[in-house]
Amino acid sequence: MATAKATVEANCSPETFLSVVTDFERYPEFLEDMVDARIRAQGEGYWEVCFGLHIVRRLEYTLRLEKVSADRVEWCLVEGIFRANNGSWTLESLDGGTRCRANYEVEIQLGMYVPRTLMKTLVGRSLPEMLDGFREQAESATS
Repeated sequence: MATAKATVEANCSPETFLSVVTDFERYPEFLEDMVDARIRAQGEGYWEVCFGLHIVRRLEYTLRLEKVSADRVEWCLVEGIFRANNGSWTLESLDGGTRCRANYEVEIQLGMYVPRTLMKTLVGRSLPEMLDGFREQAESATS
């Protein structure tokens, strides 16, 4: 199973960053590899979202995401190309709430064979670009 952890700091409040994280249907607007995101079901504090990525080829999957606290969102795989896709966003307030640190963790196992070197390349390229996309979107929301 491939795991990744990364952190990004943003010039916005944790609440603003979290609002970007939970605005799933806008992901294709600011995440390069995301081609679509559609909420399939939602309730109090949870969402089931179908995502479509294009990395080498189209990948589709559905996650159940849950807001477990005011500063944490966790997810797990419902169905799709992965055998496993579990992770979280945890937000920390900085400088009295005018800035935040967003901690991202994910464990992924694909349902098909992917060479380890390709997986490392995808994570190494895609993860920093994704975090930058979230940071830029959150900071532009405060401008």
